[in-house]
Amino acid sequence: MNVATYYPWLKALHVTSALIFFGGVVSVGVFLHMVTTDSPEIRTLAAAIRRLDHLITTPAMLLVWALGIGIGGAGHWFNAPWLTVKLIFVVALSAVHGMQSGKLRRICHGASISPLHASLPILVTCAVVIATLAVAKPF
Repeated sequence: MNVATYYPWLKALHVTSALIFFGGVVSVGVFLHMVTTDSPEIRTLAAAIRRLDHLITTPAMLLVWALGIGIGGAGHWFNAPWLTVKLIFVVALSAVHGMQSGKLRRICHGASISPLHASLPILVTCAVVIATLAVAKPF
């Protein structure tokens, strides 16, 4: 059996993982956008969200990366300009996740709270560009 046999399943798992990853990042982004004051309840909620992030969002991100690299290699797409542009946005999305993880950690440890306002528009932009490039492969 070759990779082409498994391609539809690998792609489906990649897309499913991407949806889970994006959903987790958006959820954390909404929480961080709305948090304005520190309290024991906020720290407790942040700790619960952080646990979910570690259990669901981060593994989904790692699976997205692993499958994406595998699919890109099998399809010989790493020289394609659309994939290079897509990867820039995937790195940006992963970086926002890293910033969110750090912010959650600091909130859990009682650091001062300042909302992370800019992340939601960045997330939506990244998702739109990534999906468009992956489906259309325009260049």
